[in-house]
Amino acid sequence: MADEDDEEDYEDDDEDGEDDDEEGEGGKGGLSGKQTVLFVALPVALLIGIGAWLFISGVFSGGDGDEAADGTVAEDGSEAGGEGAAPGAAAFYEMPELLVNLNTTGRRSSFLKIKVSLELASQAEVAKLEVVMPRVVDNFQVYLRELRAEDLRGSAGIHRLREELLARVKVAAQPAVVNDVLFKEILVQ
Repeated sequence: MADEDDEEDYEDDDEDGEDDDEEGEGGKGGLSGKQTVLFVALPVALLIGIGAWLFISGVFSGGDGDEAADGTVAEDGSEAGGEGAAPGAAAFYEMPELLVNLNTTGRRSSFLKIKVSLELASQAEVAKLEVVMPRVVDNFQVYLRELRAEDLRGSAGIHRLREELLARVKVAAQPAVVNDVLFKEILVQ
């Protein structure tokens, strides 16, 4: 009985000519191919891309992926990631002050003066770091010379600088384990 009422409603609407525009170009009221891409496929692709970027950048993994998640012990007896150590076990290494000229296009020169302290997993890592310090300083110098003054503006610029320096020092300082880069002084002139 309800089906008969629905059919009568459709017939009445067609007689009045009111609902002819609502069906429109889509035929049965579904999404066309372009609309499907815009409203379904594109948002799904964006979500997958954002998720992949977050995973690669370490947001979901809780770190950079270099640390052992199972708490395995390294050969020297310390835990693999250095994170299972006592809270006060971290050691800090003062790097020499760096003064570099920044990449500029005009005649005016810009300089960056920076003092950095490295947070190490333990005091035992200091000796390992001192052996490879020339490599670390070289990596910092090469990277910093390519920066522009605009790259260092605002907290986002400083955060990017910290992340880039940390990535470079982790590679250059191996076998030493560096947990963080701490800025003591940053001067752009």
